[in-house]
Amino acid sequence: MKTWFITGASRGLGERICKAALGAGDNVVAAARNTSPITSWYNNHPNLLPVRLDVTDEVEVEQAVFAGINRFGKIDVLVNNAGYGLLGAVEEAASDEIEPLFATNVFGLLSVTRTVLPYMRRLRAGHIINVSSIGGYEASAGWGIYCATKFAVEGLSEALYQELQPLGIRVTVVEPGFFRTDFLDSSSLKRSARQIPDYDGVVGATRELATEVNHVQPGDPAKLAEAILVLANAPNPPRRLPLGSDTVQRIEKKNRYVSSELADWRSLALSTNYCD
Repeated sequence: MKTWFITGASRGLGERICKAALGAGDNVVAAARNTSPITSWYNNHPNLLPVRLDVTDEVEVEQAVFAGINRFGKIDVLVNNAGYGLLGAVEEAASDEIEPLFATNVFGLLSVTRTVLPYMRRLRAGHIINVSSIGGYEASAGWGIYCATKFAVEGLSEALYQELQPLGIRVTVVEPGFFRTDFLDSSSLKRSARQIPDYDGVVGATRELATEVNHVQPGDPAKLAEAILVLANAPNPPRRLPLGSDTVQRIEKKNRYVSSELADWRSLALSTNYCD
């Protein structure tokens, strides 16, 4: 039996992962700003501990993690899922839109991870699963600020993978594409208040697409949750796990482009070394 600590657990992918883990017979510390939806799923489920958690509040982070340890004795799997999106051109985004996004998507993830790690290090075991996005592998117009937070998650995850591997702790960054959740609703996606007409041709198209694909995204959240269970039980989990056919296609396309561009500019890149 594993014990999971899942942030952003009250809805969307977090809710699906919680229910899948409980269905597998595991313990779940389900953390969210609003725990009412969580308690409504399973009234007094012996394996479920709902905890209030705003990941930007370090005191709440410490209290939530301690509550989980106090109840179940350990945390085997940490799923850093809490986060939201911001849609708008880089120039359009204001500081009061950017800073809270980084506070949740990056600094909140760091706070939870740093608080859980001493317990994992003590046991020389554990698995940290950081939920990124295809936007953490390739940025796109209109998603620049959001993608910057996910690029940060990717970099942190790569470093953690190397730092924690000798301690028996595994790290995987998960890169979902578009899954059929409420992510594109106003509950999870904010749009920059400022809109500059010069960006209408590019970012305007992204805004329209986000509206059009809402609730018709190709990814199945239930299947993603099952994939996370497979990941958590894998003896040798990957450093990265892309999920969704759209994600796989974009990764393959970017990799081809990067290889081609490197070939075109290889001689100039190599010419910058000292000639000793």
